[in-house]
Amino acid sequence: MRWESGNRITLLRNGTEFFPALAASIEAAQHEIHLQTYIYELDATGAMIGEKLKAAAARGVAVHLLLDGFGSRKLPPEYVLEMEAFGVKVMFYRPKISPWSFKRNRLRRLHRKVSVFDGQHAYVGGINIIDDMNVPSNLDAPRVDYAVRVDGPLVLSIHASVRNLWRRLAWMHLREVSAYPNLPAPPFITNGMRAAFVVRDNVLHRRDIERAYLKAIGKARVDIIIASAYFVPGKKFRQALIEAAKRGVRVRLLLQGRMEYWLMFATHEVYGLFLRHGIEIYEYRASFMHSKVAVVDSRWATVGSSNLDPFSLMLAREANIMVQDKRFNAELKADLEKAIAEKSVQVRPEDWSRRHVFKCAFSWIVYVVVRLMIGLVGSKEKH
Repeated sequence: MRWESGNRITLLRNGTEFFPALAASIEAAQHEIHLQTYIYELDATGAMIGEKLKAAAARGVAVHLLLDGFGSRKLPPEYVLEMEAFGVKVMFYRPKISPWSFKRNRLRRLHRKVSVFDGQHAYVGGINIIDDMNVPSNLDAPRVDYAVRVDGPLVLSIHASVRNLWRRLAWMHLREVSAYPNLPAPPFITNGMRAAFVVRDNVLHRRDIERAYLKAIGKARVDIIIASAYFVPGKKFRQALIEAAKRGVRVRLLLQGRMEYWLMFATHEVYGLFLRHGIEIYEYRASFMHSKVAVVDSRWATVGSSNLDPFSLMLAREANIMVQDKRFNAELKADLEKAIAEKSVQVRPEDWSRRHVFKCAFSWIVYVVVRLMIGLVGSKEKH
């Protein structure tokens, strides 16, 4: 992990703030656009972003759109052809999906959400190209998630990452890779923030995001707030949180309270352990929470695509921004504390111990299933 000074990291809450910013960046781009996302849904938001990308390609901007083959499997092939007709270069990461395969690459997905514009600024976070209101229920409340806009020298690393991944996949797909334009380096911002771009892949950076979390948790002295949609941490992660609580750190977990998928019940298996050690658990109930962020004391925060479960930490391609800045951390912390106070329900030890035996058994079974799935796809790491 390489920390860079002189950056401006701007917090963006939900699609309400993210999509207008993304659209404006597409409209302003003059040379090159890279957009990588797990889900691209052809709803009102996807159609709007698609029109902006087509218009950019039509005026001569080199537009590269990289989508995951599973997450974006519902994107109509005719729409992809339409975008390509306008000059948008579209590729799918692992497009062939077999429902019967238990090979390791079955669950190796492109889960990161990263975009770079003219090599000058970037967006990194957890927000897919999908309407906030496109949730699996009739809730009149938007999906909750975060992203950041990055300006400054850190964009160089992000830009290199997206270019290299596109080039590597193009070579694998036997696609022609045109020469990238030479672009000026992004400017250093005086009195800017110290930040790092951290990725997880299956070659050189297998544990980087998890290690960054563990290092920050290990240094915590006052408080830790983690907001994670899918939370099934491994042994080292669980122990790090428990050790932090033992030395007097206030540990708060903001987790998904609405079950979007049955596999999410695996999260409940760790509730009892954490509650016994004084770790506070809050379930977000106002809508579906897809947040993947954390704040440790006033010195460290992260926003990105990586959940704290075996799929994100051991199999998927992920990308997070780590920030060391008191103002940014205070802003993110205040937002999380507001969500805890106004839109969440605290899970208390006495209530959890009285839950129905069937629910206990079901959570344990789902947890075991998740662990078996990881084992079946061939993971050899202790986790």
